Amino acid sequence: MILALSGSSIDGPVYTDVVDLARRSPAWLDDSVTAWSAYGLAVFAVLMAVGWWRARRVGAEAAVTALAVPIVVVVAYLVNALVKLLVHEVRPCRTLHAVTLEACPARTDWSFPSNHAAIAAAAAVALFFVSRRLGAIAAVAAAAMGVSRVWVGAHYPHDVLVGLLVGGLVAFALMRWLARRDGALARRITATRLRPLLVS
Repeated sequence: MILALSGSSIDGPVYTDVVDLARRSPAWLDDSVTAWSAYGLAVFAVLMAVGWWRARRVGAEAAVTALAVPIVVVVAYLVNALVKLLVHEVRPCRTLHAVTLEACPARTDWSFPSNHAAIAAAAAVALFFVSRRLGAIAAVAAAAMGVSRVWVGAHYPHDVLVGLLVGGLVAFALMRWLARRDGALARRITATRLRPLLVS
């Protein structure tokens, strides 16, 4: 079943206010937010790599948890993408004919929920299981990613909020499931040629 969601009736005025504010803002701010919106996900990849590198020094179980983070993020993305396929919400830049900082995606590139937000939230939640410090950094980065997606005109606010929720919930559920099995997984992996991935 496909639902055709009309996002403008939910928070269209808020979206319009944010996009108008972006158009009136200094060029340096818009350029910074646009760059973050486009390339900020790379920061989460760096945080995952740092988490794994540090976890290897703690022990095999910690390293298994860290190695699971990118897998969990991919699963969260796939779940979010499935929701997109079920809910055909046209991008706000097309529905509201807004002038945005980012080029408006194709009409069939659905808006709800935000993939960027889901990926960022999944990474942040999963990283909390590896390191509270890295998780906190990722949480701030995820919030910034969510705001940036509205600022550049790619999403309604509710797209971002639901994307954060989907990504966060999927990551939390999977990481909790893994926490009960990381010992067994660590023992299996250390008995193979993949041992260097878990211990330094």
